Amino acid sequence: MTLQYPHRQKQLQSLVQKLGLPEPSPIQWQLLDLALTHPTVSATANYEQLEFVGDAVVRLATAVFLLETYPELPVGEFAAIRSVLVSDRILAQLAASYRLEQYLLVSDSALKDKLGQESRLADSFEAVLAALYLSTQTLVLVRPCLDHHFRQLVAEILSDPARQNYKAALQEWSQAHYKTLPEYRVIQSGQAQDQDQRFTAEVWLHNERLGQGRGRSIKAAEQAAAQVAFTLVSKSLP
Repeated sequence: MTLQYPHRQKQLQSLVQKLGLPEPSPIQWQLLDLALTHPTVSATANYEQLEFVGDAVVRLATAVFLLETYPELPVGEFAAIRSVLVSDRILAQLAASYRLEQYLLVSDSALKDKLGQESRLADSFEAVLAALYLSTQTLVLVRPCLDHHFRQLVAEILSDPARQNYKAALQEWSQAHYKTLPEYRVIQSGQAQDQDQRFTAEVWLHNERLGQGRGRSIKAAEQAAAQVAFTLVSKSLP
């Protein structure tokens, strides 16, 4: 069943083409429309419930992809890699690659919130994946949107000894060598011109600063600081 609004139907069909899905596809267009409706547009008819389902869908799709593509990896590696692939950072990147924001119905006030852009893109992309899953009750429409991205991303992650989770890697190192955890301090926040540099964080261990990093959120700044620190300490690893 198509939507009552031809312009919106045409928009969503354009997105489906960008997602690389075959036509015709058994898509529930009403669900896809809902998946691309921000809560600031409607308090009741928005993507929040679909995003909840999509969180589970993307984790399932990622797990199946890893099992099929890298059956030799231990479960611990699966978990470490999946944690990166399902992060807001990666999901927002995938959403941006499909220009998802062009199809997202969102209020002007929300668009002004540049700091919320990553979360908005990640949430709406999860909701889209949920709509695709619920259209068939399978991953048949979901996997084409993810697998080719995952192949490149997993190759990059496997080439990184920290698996791109530098806070976890640094924590493991500090516990093994000093039986303690590193301390993170946010030393600066403000309205920087470049929102990716808004927060500055430092990581300390035994009164020694190991690294400093910047990011659009405190979490991102801490991760950047941890990357600097782990790069430094890993040079001493055997």
